[in-house]
Amino acid sequence: MRILAGRRAALSGRARLTTGWHRIALPGADVTFAPAWLDSEEADALLARLLDELPWEVHRIRMFGRVVDSPRLSAWIGDEDATYRYSGTRFVPHPWTPALATLREHVAEACGGRFNSVLANLYRDGGDRMGWHSDDEPELGPEPLIASLSLGAVRTFRFRAKAGGEPVAIDLPHGSLLRMAGGTQRLYKHELPVRKRVTGPRINLTFRHIGELRR
Repeated sequence: MRILAGRRAALSGRARLTTGWHRIALPGADVTFAPAWLDSEEADALLARLLDELPWEVHRIRMFGRVVDSPRLSAWIGDEDATYRYSGTRFVPHPWTPALATLREHVAEACGGRFNSVLANLYRDGGDRMGWHSDDEPELGPEPLIASLSLGAVRTFRFRAKAGGEPVAIDLPHGSLLRMAGGTQRLYKHELPVRKRVTGPRINLTFRHIGELRR
């Protein structure tokens, strides 16, 4: 698989912006966005491969005091020790596939960090969704770096400050990369709302680093 092939410079520190990257105006946060990080040929090939080879399953999550099926399909991939607890459920990672292992290296270079896991979510159509939440689990640390790669149908992604105010929305096109760091998870929630007019599938890959909890 030909991923980037050295065509885009890496980010370092607090996201040194390079050609094709844009900063999202969210006070106190560190969010940058590359809407065409992968070209269409690369993105098409990666989408087809991941749809076919990832171990997609329905995760059980806790919502409003009840354990229910999540409104999307998911696969947790990572290093052997990258166990993750989310919404009352403990997730043990599946091994890295060759495609995701290669992609991890390029995403880490582009975002100036390191990752030992990725959560893959498959939104089968516009009825699948992700509710308001922050990626602020203790295993991620106080200011996690999270890189979110989107493939497939364009969907709207929204941020909302925990202190209140109007949401900020951006569209995530096929092959785009969103980088969230600094105080983003501490200060903001985000969601992927229902879009009934969307009929095609979308895969979202959120790369992260799971650390050991201090007891």
